[in-house]
Amino acid sequence: MQTQLQIMLDLQESMNLRVHDNWRAQHYEWYRAIWVESAELMDHYGWKWWKKQIPDDEQIKLELVDIWHFGLSMLLMNHHSVDAIADELSSCLKNEHVDFRVALEEFASNTLSTKNFAIKKFATLLNAINMSFEELYIAYIGKNVLNFFRQDHGYKDGSYQKLWGGMEDNEHLVQIVNSLDTSNPNFKDNVYTCLSQRYSELCP
Repeated sequence: MQTQLQIMLDLQESMNLRVHDNWRAQHYEWYRAIWVESAELMDHYGWKWWKKQIPDDEQIKLELVDIWHFGLSMLLMNHHSVDAIADELSSCLKNEHVDFRVALEEFASNTLSTKNFAIKKFATLLNAINMSFEELYIAYIGKNVLNFFRQDHGYKDGSYQKLWGGMEDNEHLVQIVNSLDTSNPNFKDNVYTCLSQRYSELCP
């Protein structure tokens, strides 16, 4: 876990530097990004009692990965050690039955009140949907690559197209990750190559 956490922290540092070369001094409101993503996550899980709703597992996991991006950024800002992060995560990654909606509300409420990232409460969300740390790691690598791909193709100036052939890029990413060997040392590069191929074919 320590090795994979270090890889993710390094990748998040690189992504943040891509957005701004002095990102730590910008005082970005990471907590705000987290609670907004939490609201989107609740929509994907379903909360309306007046209509039938089925949790969209893939989108739920993608939203958790988005939250993890912002959480890693806060951990980097606060200089948390890899060992400390791993200890907090591993102590909570157990098979416990919890109500996902209640756990998400507690996580979002804590984020708003403390303006911080609660690793243990995030781990509780992973537990609630049976998402392993390995799944989080693989999904994070994929989304990190997509974020770089977006930056390389005009995300910042607004020229990037998020819909490819009637599907969002996140959906294409899920298909690509599921089609690749995640244990391959070149997994990250292979994801980028596949994204490039699809984008050039569907968004000429």
